[in-house]
Amino acid sequence: QVQLVESGGGLVQAGGSLRLSCAASELPFSRYAMGWFRQAPGKEREFVAAIKWSGDITRYADSVKGRFTISRDNSKNTVYLQMNSLKPEDTAVYYCARHSLYYSDLSHLDFTSWGQGTQVTVSS
Repeated sequence: QVQLVESGGGLVQAGGSLRLSCAASELPFSRYAMGWFRQAPGKEREFVAAIKWSGDITRYADSVKGRFTISRDNSKNTVYLQMNSLKPEDTAVYYCARHSLYYSDLSHLDFTSWGQGTQVTVSS
């Protein structure tokens, strides 16, 4: 059973930046696409970003394109989410997730294993 542990959340003013990290316990981490999702109070969980197992393909929600960057370090079993130009509407619990299949090309966003989440709060 994979264990995903997110960190890096916090309180930041609008326009500021945060970098989230997600450390995975399971090997082989490098075979799986990884993703970030978020859930705001009273709303359903939504897709934020994903990165292919090889790191050469990424996908983003329209709401974060140009502001957020997903990356990974397979030598550290870690995926990152750099968040710049944060807005109050980015406030949510952010979750890291692992794709359900080996070597996915991200044609389907089918994520299964989830972390416990990290709170991001953006003040206006």
